Amino acid sequence: MKAKIVITPKKAVLDPQGKAVQNALEHMGYGGIQAVHVGKYMEIEIDGERESVRKQIDEACHKLLSNPVIEDYHFQLE
Repeated sequence: MKAKIVITPKKAVLDPQGKAVQNALEHMGYGGIQAVHVGKYMEIEIDGERESVRKQIDEACHKLLSNPVIEDYHFQLE
């Protein structure tokens, strides 16, 4: 089974990397960009029962892979 995980800054948190990308895109002539949020993407291959894997991935995201104070995460299992 594969877990696809996306981690992004919370909406209320300043994202200087996203702001730098947004400014660069505007300077390159890409108009109408309202906001850019830079995050992380991970794929984890794991064996086990679907519900057990879901709990393990959620716990790993909460305890290690993300900072729950400033980041949100979501994942899907395939």
